[in-house]
Order: sequence, then C-alpha cells, then structure tokens
Amino acid sequence: MTQKIRFTKMHGCGNDYIYINTMEYAVPDPTTAAIAWSDRHKGIGSDGLVLIGKSSIPEADFSMHIYNADGSEAMMCGNASRCIGKYLFERGLAEKTEIRLLTLSGIKTLSLHINNNKVESVTVDMGEPKTEDESLFITSRGLNQGTFVSMGNPHYVIFTADVDQVSEIGRMLEHHPAFPQRCNIEFARIEENGHIRTRVWERGSGITQACGTGACATAVAAVIAKQHTRRVEVVMDGGTLEIEWREKDNHVYMTGPAEFVFDGDIEWSKL
Repeated sequence: MTQKIRFTKMHGCGNDYIYINTMEYAVPDPTTAAIAWSDRHKGIGSDGLVLIGKSSIPEADFSMHIYNADGSEAMMCGNASRCIGKYLFERGLAEKTEIRLLTLSGIKTLSLHINNNKVESVTVDMGEPKTEDESLFITSRGLNQGTFVSMGNPHYVIFTADVDQVSEIGRMLEHHPAFPQRCNIEFARIEENGHIRTRVWERGSGITQACGTGACATAVAAVIAKQHTRRVEVVMDGGTLEIEWREKDNHVYMTGPAEFVFDGDIEWSKL
C-alpha cells in the first residue's frame, strides 16, 4: 500500500535532516525510510530522518527520534533539536518560547529567541558532559591524543593543525575497537581569533556540515586540555555555533540558527 507523507527539510548550520510530524503522519519503519529518503541521488537527500512526536511523559512537551543516513538511531542531535524548536513555534504547534524536548539522552530545554514572530536562533541546554574516559589514546597514524566526551552520545575530539584529515580517517576511527558502539569523531584547531575550527565525522552519517553535540564536545575537550575558556565559537563547515560550559551548573549550552529549506510530499510503499 502506498502512503503519501508530508515532510519538511530543515538544516542547522548545514546539518540537514528530513522532519516528519508523527502526530499527523505515521512512519512505522523509520530505519528503512531514513536510508531511502536520505540518499542524495535517489531520495530527498539528508543526513538523516527526524520524527517529531508527543511526549510519553508529562515532564516534556514533545519528543524527538532521530535516524542517521545509515538507518541507525541516534541518541541526540543538537542541530536537529534547534530545528524542532523553530518548527514547533513557527508551525503553530507551540506558543511558548521555552520547550522541553524528550530525547533518548534525556529532556533537553530549548530557549527560542524570537524576532517579529520568527525564531532567529535557539539555545539548547545540552546537560552535563561526561568525560570519564578522557585519557583514551588511539595510537594509530601518528594522531595526537584525543579526548572522549559524551554529550548523551559519544565523541572523540583530536586537536590537530590538519583538521581535513578527518575525511580520510574518520570512518576508521568511528569503527575503532576502542568504541564498541562506534563514535562521532571531531578534528579541531584553535584559531588565532580564538575560535575553534572543527570538522566532524558523524557516527552513521559520515562527514557532515555541522554537529551540535560535536561542537559541544569540542568546547569541553578544549577546556579539559586547557586550550580555551568555557565560552567559545565553534566554526564548522556549514556555520558557527556558540558554546558555553557554565560552571554554575556544569551544563553545556549551545546557541545557533535553524532554517527551513522546503516542504514536500513523498509516496512511500515500503511501510
């Protein structure tokens, strides 16, 4: 049976996903859908599929489920959460400017910054980072020692002058035996202006234009390595995110844009 599903394409700093309002359209097989729709030659084209739904608990307002381009389910996505905030407010599904979003890594609070009834940017309380395995060192290809940071999903951050080499060895590091659940990989460099230039290999998606949790992990790793203060701008391929690791609550706050690209309908018969 063929079903027509309405979708919205959005991006945060170039990190693009397909968004489905599951309160209107059911997606029974999101793994298969994510693989097919994310294909940039035969599908819509994206870094993955994001499902927006009702929260199953009263502590949150809405829920997010995210599937990478390879069909695997992710725990969290900072860029997608900002896009959801814009989607909910501008499509009339939420009136308040503070939204509690249920994810697989817990409830994230979205603070919407409004101008002329439009969401200009969103600040996400990403919670506390975990750095228990910060001494992890992968001894291969002459890499510098990296720092493991969990932002609800795993990241391995390496500071190096050559951030572009992540495109060559990101896949190898994602699947390294040190990471039995696979890992997101960031190669970062401190710039003269104090910004951090970062390139990302996302678990399940490969090179992406940006990664919100990756930017947060990079900022945390820079503080741990005593290379930066707790507030920094992280410059990624698709744009810049403002990251602050606050001392008062030990939470990481991420601020950045979210943009609509287009809406469309897709006929799907593999459900």
